[in-house]
Amino acid sequence: MTCYFLRSHGSRHVPPTDVTPRTSLLYIMGCGTSVATEPQGKPVEDVWADDTVSPSPALTMKAAVLIQRWYRRYIARLEMRRRYTWNIFQSIEYAGEQDQLQLSSFFSFMLDNFTQLNVNGPDLISQLLDPVVDPWLDRETCYKLIPVPESYTGPRLSFPLSVSDTNLLLSAFKEQQTLHARYVLQLLYETKKLLKQMPNIIHLSTSYTNEITICGDLHGRLDDLLLIFYKNGLPSAETPYVFNGDFVDRGKKSIEVVSLLFAYLLLYPDYMHLNRGNHEDHIMNLRYGFTKEVMQKYKTHGREILQVIQDVFSLLPVATVIDGKILIVHGGISDQTDLDFLSSIDRQQVKSAMRFPKRSLEHLDIGHSCKRKSVPYTTNVLQVPYLDSLSSVPPPAPPQHDREWKQVVDILWSDPKTQDGCSPNTFRGGGCYFGPDVTRRLLLQHGLQLLIRSHECKQEGYELCHGGQVITIFSASNYYEEGSNRGAYIKVGRELVPRFYQYQVSRTTRKLTLTQRVRAAEGTALKALKEKLFTHRSELLSGLQQYDQNNTGCVSVSEWAQAFESVLRLDLPWRTLRPHLARLAPDGSVDYQSCFEDMEPGIPLTQVTQKLADTLFRYRTDIEIIFNIIDKDHSGLISIEEFRHTWRLFSAHLGVDIDDRAIDDLARSIDFNKDGSIDFTEFLEAFRVVHKLDNKEQQLNGKTAGGEGS
Repeated sequence: MTCYFLRSHGSRHVPPTDVTPRTSLLYIMGCGTSVATEPQGKPVEDVWADDTVSPSPALTMKAAVLIQRWYRRYIARLEMRRRYTWNIFQSIEYAGEQDQLQLSSFFSFMLDNFTQLNVNGPDLISQLLDPVVDPWLDRETCYKLIPVPESYTGPRLSFPLSVSDTNLLLSAFKEQQTLHARYVLQLLYETKKLLKQMPNIIHLSTSYTNEITICGDLHGRLDDLLLIFYKNGLPSAETPYVFNGDFVDRGKKSIEVVSLLFAYLLLYPDYMHLNRGNHEDHIMNLRYGFTKEVMQKYKTHGREILQVIQDVFSLLPVATVIDGKILIVHGGISDQTDLDFLSSIDRQQVKSAMRFPKRSLEHLDIGHSCKRKSVPYTTNVLQVPYLDSLSSVPPPAPPQHDREWKQVVDILWSDPKTQDGCSPNTFRGGGCYFGPDVTRRLLLQHGLQLLIRSHECKQEGYELCHGGQVITIFSASNYYEEGSNRGAYIKVGRELVPRFYQYQVSRTTRKLTLTQRVRAAEGTALKALKEKLFTHRSELLSGLQQYDQNNTGCVSVSEWAQAFESVLRLDLPWRTLRPHLARLAPDGSVDYQSCFEDMEPGIPLTQVTQKLADTLFRYRTDIEIIFNIIDKDHSGLISIEEFRHTWRLFSAHLGVDIDDRAIDDLARSIDFNKDGSIDFTEFLEAFRVVHKLDNKEQQLNGKTAGGEGS
């Protein structure tokens, strides 16, 4: 049967013009299937023949108004779900960045101050923050010593690169082939030589080309990059590009993405331009996947590749200016951003924006308490400030290196806000929030008219703010979930008017309705949020029990929401989310234990105390980072002694007082084959939060598969 939807003409909603007496009733009743039945066994044609009275115009319009009202409410509810889903994704993403920054802050402090604390410096911290470069890598022709076997079927590059080489690379990556380590290293060394010759701020002109294309974050999504090239054209003199950072992490094809970008940079150095993002940082790569990806794809030479990439990332320019009017940076600006000073710094010295400038204990309030106690690790160490955030350190006049570092961090990490002023970006933990007044002042000071930045995922792929003076561009579609967002890029011509092009890489999204897309994203977001709740279970229960003096297991909705926000600090609409997270008791209060019913540990370990288990659940990712640093050969095994050393260091970072006996019991319990080594893949699996429904489905699928095989 035919369904009709109201068509909008300005502010008036007009019924379809093709409504006949026969279809009028269908239109009045909406799209209900009950109209299609044949009452009393009569054919539909006979029913119409018996009824010669058509509905009155007033009844028709009344039905139209009812349908319109229902449809508006339906869309409003869908929009509400879409928005809180988006808020969940972003809040959890930024919370992860905060955790990484705090871990890096602790590492930096320990590395800079362990001698003053009268302890031996942990080797693993030195490996992380100041890795020793293999002398073999000092020779820029070291890649020639890596043989390429005849059995290798991937692309064989010759330098200097030609169009045929980049075409080979494109075709190989489309066919899921991996570039040999020899060519990866040679590509990186050639890129490093080229970048050394480039200034900190690249200046481009549209007088030499029709348009310049500006792309945002790609985050290892090769399909998005290939789609951009397909829609917009490959890099060339006729199609110049600016890629605005965050090429790697999160996605599974980061090494392919940077290989293509670097190849085109070598092929067209005047028409291919790459800005550095906050993920072009070896410490960020430890948490968000790039390090792991390289080591998995290049087991023999992965460590050497990562060391050279670290140098290449630090040499990337930090900004691009088009026609002296459009400034392009990855994150944003602050009230201290000085483009002239930024042009003069030695950017290669900032290997990582997360490697904080050295601060001696004499300059820190926490130093004296540490010295008096002469204890290597104290909870006071955790008060080390990051950037401008809640600092207990009276900042002296910063030395040159501190100023350079701060300029780079603000450029890579900052976000715009709607209010005037400049304040610490406490939500991410790094950079700052800058308001419209900060934007106007910097643009006026340097004769600019527009700031283009990336760094934030936007549902439509782009967003304008600050009266149109700031544009955010994001090029990784489906960033959080299939169908969650579009990707976009900008084209700017000689008139300097930006034009936006949107796209979405998907094999399934086009087949889904809007409701199905929202439901899928919502399900993934709620799943991630429930995992977050489980990892903070002890803190949440403690906060909730403050409102539940009689131990009833129930609190009011308002108290439940307040407790959740005070512990998690995710700035989410908890009252709206409550039906998805907790049950109501018969009296209308919240049964807060029901929040944790859907989740359980990956592998139950009865020997582990609840306090230790809660800590391990919460900081699982941080522990994985430390394990990966210790596991130099990436065998997945560490000794029990290394495990003890790791935990002592990390418990100091957390400020958690857990005795050595509990750590020894834990180590023995996860040394499954009793050989003195720990398979930390299994260890991490034990402290992974899983959903009970997922486990039941896996068990059911396993039984089904077993039944089919028998």
